[in-house]
Amino acid sequence: MLGKTKQALSPSPTQSGGGGGGGGGGKEKDGVAVTEQPIDYTNLPEGKGAEYQSKADELAGSVESDSIPGSRSFIELSLYEKKSVLINRELDAMGMGRYQWCIFFLCGFGYFLDLCWAQAGGLVGSAIIQELDVDDNHVGDLSTAFNVGLTVGAFTWGLLVDIVGRRWCFNITCLIASIFGFLFAAPSNYAAICFFYCMIGFGVGGNIPIDATITLEFLPKNRRFLLAALSTFQPIGVVVASVISYGLIPKYSCPCLPSDPPACCHRSNNMGWRYTMITLGAITLFIFALRFVAFHFRESPKFLLSKGHDAHALDILYSVAKFNKVPPPRLTLEDFHALEFEESQRMTNTSTVPLGADPQPVPTGTHAKQVAVGSFFRIFGHLRGLFATKVYQYLFVVMAVAYMADFWAFNIAGYFLPLILRAKGVNTSQSIDDTYRSYVWISDLSLLDLPGVTAPILAAALMEIPRLGRKWAMVISALLMGVSMALYQVVNSLPANIGFNAMEYWFQSLYNALLYGFTPEAFPAPFRGSAAGMLSTLGRIAGIIAPIATTHVYHGSSSPGVLWLGAGGAWVSAIAIALLPYETKGKQTY
Repeated sequence: MLGKTKQALSPSPTQSGGGGGGGGGGKEKDGVAVTEQPIDYTNLPEGKGAEYQSKADELAGSVESDSIPGSRSFIELSLYEKKSVLINRELDAMGMGRYQWCIFFLCGFGYFLDLCWAQAGGLVGSAIIQELDVDDNHVGDLSTAFNVGLTVGAFTWGLLVDIVGRRWCFNITCLIASIFGFLFAAPSNYAAICFFYCMIGFGVGGNIPIDATITLEFLPKNRRFLLAALSTFQPIGVVVASVISYGLIPKYSCPCLPSDPPACCHRSNNMGWRYTMITLGAITLFIFALRFVAFHFRESPKFLLSKGHDAHALDILYSVAKFNKVPPPRLTLEDFHALEFEESQRMTNTSTVPLGADPQPVPTGTHAKQVAVGSFFRIFGHLRGLFATKVYQYLFVVMAVAYMADFWAFNIAGYFLPLILRAKGVNTSQSIDDTYRSYVWISDLSLLDLPGVTAPILAAALMEIPRLGRKWAMVISALLMGVSMALYQVVNSLPANIGFNAMEYWFQSLYNALLYGFTPEAFPAPFRGSAAGMLSTLGRIAGIIAPIATTHVYHGSSSPGVLWLGAGGAWVSAIAIALLPYETKGKQTY
C-alpha cells in the first residue's frame, strides 16, 4: 500500500530549489498541496537566470521532437504542456511497474461493472414484471431509467473528475452503485425499483470516462495500448451477471408461468431476482473496498499540474517509484523553475505590461458580480480550454459525431437484431431454467470466442501497428460493423442469422475498444475527463433515441429500413473518425 506521506528520497523534488514556482509548493495539508508564494523571476540572484536558461535548454534537448503532436517543437509548447511532457518522460523511464498494473486492474473492474449492471437489468426484468404485474406500457421503464442514470452519470462524473480530482470520483462511483444495488432488492414497488436502477446507472455511468483517464495518466507511452485492453473486462461482467442469475433466479422464482394470474406470484416465492441484485451489490462493494482500503490511490500528477500543484505532482511520482521499487525520478522542482523562468522571459519580451504590475482597480459597483463570475470560472473554467483553440473545437465536434453515430448504430443492433432473429424462426417456448442457461451459454461463447475478449485484445494490437494506428483501425472496424448489419438482411437460415449477429457484435466490440482507448489520448488532462464524459453523454442520448426513432420502420423479419439505419450510423461514425486532425500513436499526451 502506498503511504499517505512520503519521506525524502534522493533527491526530494522539493529540496532542489527554493520557493514554489508555478503554484507548486512542497507542503501538504490533509493530502492537499498548499500553494507557496511564487518566485519573482525578475529579481533573481546574479547568475541564477543563466543557470535556469541552461537547464531549460537541456530539458528541451531531452525530449524527442517527433513525439510532439502537430508541427510544434518543445519550445513552442505552453508551460503546462512542457511540464506534462517531463512527467511523461519520468513515467516512460519508470516503465510498467506494480502501481501501473494495480491501476490497470482496478480500472478494469470499473469496465466490468459497466456491463455487469447493464446485463443485470435484462436478467431480472421478467421476474420483476411478473411479480408486480407491470403494465405492458411500462415494461421498458426499467431499461430507460438505467440509461437515464448512465447518461447523467457520464456527464456529472466527467465534469467532477476535472474539478475535484480523479481520486474521489474513482472511489465514490463504486460506492454509489453498491448502495443502490442493495436498495434495489428492498421495495415491491416498480417506480422505486426503477429509481434505484437509475441511481445504479448514475454510479457506473462515469466509470469508462474516469477509468480510461486514470489509466492513461499513469501508463508509460509504450503501454498505452492497454487502454483498449480495458474493454476485455466488460464481457466478463456480462458472464458473471449471467452465471449469478442462472444460479439464483430459476431456483427462487415463481413456479407459475408469466401468463398465469398475478396472484400466484408473491415476494416470498420470487426472491431470486433480489438475491441476484444483492450479490451484485456485494461484488461492487468488494471492488470499492479494493480501491479505497486495500490500495492507496494517489491523485494523478497531470491533474495536480493542471491545478498548479507542481510539488505535489512530483511527490506522487516519487511515491509511485518507491512503490514500484525503482530508482527515483530525475525530475525536480528546480527543473520546473527553469521552465518558469524561460516562460517569464518570453512573456517579458512580448508583453507591454511589466511582470508583477499591479492590476487596475475594480469599481466597487461591479465587485459582487465579479465575485460570482469568478466563482463560476474557478469551478468550470477548465472547460474554456476545450473550446479555446480551433483544433480542440474541431476535434470535439468530430468526436461527438463519431460517438453519437456509433451509439445510434449499436443500440439499433442490440434492440432490433434479436427481434428480427426471433421473427425469422427462433423457438421461444423455453422454461425459465432453459432461458437462463441460454444466457450463460451465449455469454460464455462471447467470452471465449468472438466478441468477448478477442475483439479488445485485437484492438490493443491494432493500436500499435505502424501506418495503421488508432485512427485507421477505428475507421476499418466501424465500416465492417456497418457492413455486417447491412448483410444481415440477405441471409435466411438460422445459423447464418446467428453468425452475422455475432459478427456485428464482434466488430462493434472492436470499434468501441479502440474508441474508448483513443478518447483520453486525444484531450489534455485539464479537461480530459470532461470531454470524455460529454462525448459519452451525447452518445448515450443518441442511443436512447435510436430505438424510439426507428420503431416505425420495423416490420418483423423483413426490416431492411432498420438495418440500413443502423449500418448508416456505423458508416457516419467511420467518416467522422477519418476526419480526425491527428493520430495519437507514439505522441505525447498532456
